[in-house]
Amino acid sequence: MEFRQAPPTLGNQYDSDPLLREYLERALPPSLLERFEPEYRELGELNGGELFQLSLTDLENEPVHTVWDPWGNRIDHVEVTEVWKRAQVICAEHGLVAAGYDSELGQYARIHQHVLNYVAQASLDTYNCPLAMTDGAARTLLDSGNQTLIDHALPRLLSRDPATMWTSGQWMTERIGGSDVAQTETVARRDGDTWRLYGTKWFTSATTADMALTLARPEGNPPGGRGLAMFYLELRDEQGRLQNLHINRLKDKFGTRKLPTAELTLDGVEAVPVAGLENGVRNITPMLNVTRTWNAVGAILGMQRAVALTRDYAKKREAFGAALIDKPLHIDTMAEMVSETQGAFLLAFRVVELLGRIESGEATKDEELLSRLLTPSGKLTTGKQAVAVASEALESFGGAGYVNDTGLPKLLADAQVLPIWEGTTNVLSLDTLRALRQDGVWESFLEETETRLGAATDPRLQAAADRSRVAIQHAGQWLRGALEKRPLLEAGARRFAMTLGRATELALLVHHAQWCLDQGKGERALAAARRFARSRIDLVEDEATLAESLLLVD
Repeated sequence: MEFRQAPPTLGNQYDSDPLLREYLERALPPSLLERFEPEYRELGELNGGELFQLSLTDLENEPVHTVWDPWGNRIDHVEVTEVWKRAQVICAEHGLVAAGYDSELGQYARIHQHVLNYVAQASLDTYNCPLAMTDGAARTLLDSGNQTLIDHALPRLLSRDPATMWTSGQWMTERIGGSDVAQTETVARRDGDTWRLYGTKWFTSATTADMALTLARPEGNPPGGRGLAMFYLELRDEQGRLQNLHINRLKDKFGTRKLPTAELTLDGVEAVPVAGLENGVRNITPMLNVTRTWNAVGAILGMQRAVALTRDYAKKREAFGAALIDKPLHIDTMAEMVSETQGAFLLAFRVVELLGRIESGEATKDEELLSRLLTPSGKLTTGKQAVAVASEALESFGGAGYVNDTGLPKLLADAQVLPIWEGTTNVLSLDTLRALRQDGVWESFLEETETRLGAATDPRLQAAADRSRVAIQHAGQWLRGALEKRPLLEAGARRFAMTLGRATELALLVHHAQWCLDQGKGERALAAARRFARSRIDLVEDEATLAESLLLVD
């Protein structure tokens, strides 16, 4: 008979993830884990079963933008895919935004929220993007102190009813500047007692949102970031028609193609200042902190999906007389993927933990300082890891990994947004340096990593612990030497930030491995820590100069 290769399949994505279950046993009180585990298992079953199959069936479908109705009325209707329609219901009913604001859970609210996302989102075609911005909008409105907007919007943003839950957009990117939002050209003009916005937003994700937070410059304000204000707006009127907004086009993107990302023209849309008429960049910062956390969780759930598919396929695919899972070289390749995924997981959830402790008022001063550093470095590190793991996963499938209708290339295409969205790697590297300007941040970071590394008592972990310590010490030495040499400091910022991220991941892996050994959970976590320690942790270069600019000369 002619050979037919069996495709990879998935099981319950909660039960098949030992690191997740170990982490939850360590991070949540037993009563909360007992309470929430059935929901995690339910979503894990959907993720690996029905929703996974639905996403494959719906692979070719993408959002459709209809500009005009049959009678010549401009409607700018965006029809989303079946997966997105299903995702909207699931995410509302399970509170994938609301759970993060459950005051009863205190510091554990954010852990619970992001475990829900982690076990559900890989089969929901990047629906986590509008949820991230919805979460960020909720946090930003709460921090603004604008009680009128809080009372009006929060019940909708945090609703668990699919019929009433709102999602939010985040509109900052313009033609003239992406990360450099100080160049924003959108203008806010008074119209009696109303403010109206005029301009073009070049890249707006989740155009089907109900509301948005955006930056605009009130007429007469000075240039630069301080002259911007943050505005709240609602996209549609009571009849569901866009209000003085036009969708110019849906973006033809490399990945995340199920996500309706659009270029918009604001033609007098009514808006409300959220927190005064200046300092908009500063006022919208809480949204960025939240969405960067979501970005890190998005990275690890994508990595875990890539690993799960690769592992299953390795058991089914036979080549050169044996299954791939029995080939030492393939085992070594997959071991690297797994260790990178597990390091990224622990770093992402450390950022989640810190956010939860800060919002619940339970964080120490050191934890607040640590969060300022680990949020940008965690996002940039996991984003780059997600692309590398997805690329390796495609290669492990050979030619099938390069054929679109297998669904596999989507792993890489969707991962590539992660180092770009919410600040590129270079932008976040500079943000990491800015975080270290604040007194006590470096000391808090050293205390954090040494606490993790110091917990390792098994001699088999000492080499891994030492690699993390040495990398951090080297990074600190480089930073002290580069502080007075601004061009060299900026040129080395990426290598420095990646070193901090990877050294932190190794410290967290060492700590988790020791806990697993102490709890009698075997040596899998030990193997992950030791494998990760053999990768490149220290990326800092002492002798780096600016001679690299010569490489760019025509």
